[in-house]
Amino acid sequence: MEKWIYFQNRDELLRVNLQKVVYFEADGNYTNIYTVNTMKIVVGMNLSNMQQMLSRQTQENMPVFMRIGKKYIVNTNFICQIHIAKQKLVLSDFERFAFTLPASKEALKTVKEMYVS
Repeated sequence: MEKWIYFQNRDELLRVNLQKVVYFEADGNYTNIYTVNTMKIVVGMNLSNMQQMLSRQTQENMPVFMRIGKKYIVNTNFICQIHIAKQKLVLSDFERFAFTLPASKEALKTVKEMYVS
């Protein structure tokens, strides 16, 4: 079952499939949304508000989004490499895309513990 989130302003309505979102990136009062087809969507909402919106969307069979430091919220279904020493997180579907995100060692240790507890 697909789950959509909607963003609207005076002139526009945007519909985004959450299962196709790889990660969200903070950009001041805006959030950049990166999707599986490597599209970048900019919405007028800060990352904290985006995190609150995502927490209200939590349902069974939905992607799980996790905040990574101050700058990112990632879809945990796409995490493929956590490299603590190099301070990088790689998100990929192993076919079409691979995004490499910088992250603090502390944030990456938290992510790693989620998988190897």
